[in-house]
Amino acid sequence: MATTAQWIEGARPRTLPTAIAPVVVGTAAAAGLGRADLGLATLAMIVALAFQIGVNYANDYSDGVRGTDEERVGPVRLVGQRLASPGSVKAAAFTFLGIGCLAGLALVALSGTWWLLLVGVAAVLAAWFYTGGSNPYGYRGWGEVFVFVFFGLVATLGTQYTQAHAISWVGLLGAVGGGAWSSAILVTNNLRDIPTDSQTGKTTLAVRLGDAGTRRLYVGLVGTALLCGVAIGIWHPWAFIAALAAIVVRPGVRTVRSGATGRDLIPTISATSLGQLAWSALLALGIALR
Repeated sequence: MATTAQWIEGARPRTLPTAIAPVVVGTAAAAGLGRADLGLATLAMIVALAFQIGVNYANDYSDGVRGTDEERVGPVRLVGQRLASPGSVKAAAFTFLGIGCLAGLALVALSGTWWLLLVGVAAVLAAWFYTGGSNPYGYRGWGEVFVFVFFGLVATLGTQYTQAHAISWVGLLGAVGGGAWSSAILVTNNLRDIPTDSQTGKTTLAVRLGDAGTRRLYVGLVGTALLCGVAIGIWHPWAFIAALAAIVVRPGVRTVRSGATGRDLIPTISATSLGQLAWSALLALGIALR
């Protein structure tokens, strides 16, 4: 029987900035148009956090029942380490995805953006079939692409649109930057797992690119995210302060470039998550300062 602490670790709290950041940036982009709504932003935050936790539990369940989590390093695997039954972890995944759906329904109803329900359905399907189903796309190297789309473009622009009923260049650049950050976190995770994923037949993008190519991809994604913040300075000069997030993520970049492997890469996931959070907060502050 898993303890409360193990259930919390199984939710992978290090990844939660991936959910928080796009809502912060999307709300800031709406504020740049003079149409921010903190009530709708709160609902968007609940949707994002619930979906992120739901995805994490769903991945734990699906990887666990496939046996691909048994020899991994890193965070607790509830099913893979036999700390919790597959059924209970699956139920936790559906519970949080359900909470996200209910909050999403309230969000589209209050904002009058009913067509976004279709986007919500696509997000739920993407969450489950990342590692679930008979042919999960996460096992075929598409994980980073879907993370970029749903935790970058969809989350950020969806947040802006529900509040402002418009999309701006600031929102688009923020979405690209946020997607690059989120993808970089997954790239680090998959870089760490190349040896075990190769053995279990999980062909992630990292397995396809190889060790050296994956490290270059990580650096490129972080650089892209930082440049997006600088580019937003065209409209909001103070947005340049988002570049200070480079200080936060620098240890992670240094670790990846050093050739570190296995457990030595775990701090890079935290550094990248904190870098994304710092980048989004500084970007929002820069937009607010005008």
